[in-house]
Amino acid sequence: MSVVSRLRMGLPALVVLGLTGCATVPSEDRHPDDPWESYNRAVFEFNQDFDESLLRPAAVQYQRLPQPVQTGVGNFFSNLNDVVVLFNNLLQGNLENAASDTGRLLFNTTFGVFGLIDVASPMGLDKNNEDFGQTLGAWGVARGPYLQLPFLGPSTARDAPARLVDGYVSPLYHTNLRDDHSGWWAGLIALDVIDMRAGLIPTERMLAQLSDDPYIAMRQGYLQRRDFLVRDGMSDEEADAMLDELEELEALEAMEAEEGGL
Repeated sequence: MSVVSRLRMGLPALVVLGLTGCATVPSEDRHPDDPWESYNRAVFEFNQDFDESLLRPAAVQYQRLPQPVQTGVGNFFSNLNDVVVLFNNLLQGNLENAASDTGRLLFNTTFGVFGLIDVASPMGLDKNNEDFGQTLGAWGVARGPYLQLPFLGPSTARDAPARLVDGYVSPLYHTNLRDDHSGWWAGLIALDVIDMRAGLIPTERMLAQLSDDPYIAMRQGYLQRRDFLVRDGMSDEEADAMLDELEELEALEAMEAEEGGL
């Protein structure tokens, strides 16, 4: 989840230049889902350097804020994301989930003070997870080759352009907000990115257990997760095991954080 779905205007040129300018991996060594591995590894290394020098340190400092502050920030951006989720549930014909998304938006935006407090979940209106990449998958569009995007991280040939649709729908990228309040907009984007990056810290241990090669671990984890989401929870045993392990690691991380605060 880059998780940072932001610098999208220059991405097409960067991707084309990367694909045409890098050496290829011998065909016998190629993973079937990763024909552009040489390019992807180069971008992965760039993203890792960017993350280690800026994003992760900022996320670690962010985690030192009081938990209610972090929860409120996460709830706020989750509420904005519910607009995207609602849009995609409608496109997929999931009317029951779309009704739940609508209820979440109404209750959290009003009674939850612009989404800072999640009042909808205790009411039984659980958070859904949908994006246009999943919508295309539900429509039968194949995910295509694995693709690493500069600054944005792992994606696929299907999911990368789908980000543009989600960005257009999201209130966070509304033209008036971006053009009329550029300072506030940039601050919100930075806060959203840091909040998302902080949420990914517990998964680092899980990725390390998937493979000794961080690149392969990220590719495996991302593709399994995307397949799981497209199937709306009807996952295979391997994906189920990965998600169970993630939940256990997140619980362990929460316990360690609680013990450290004592």
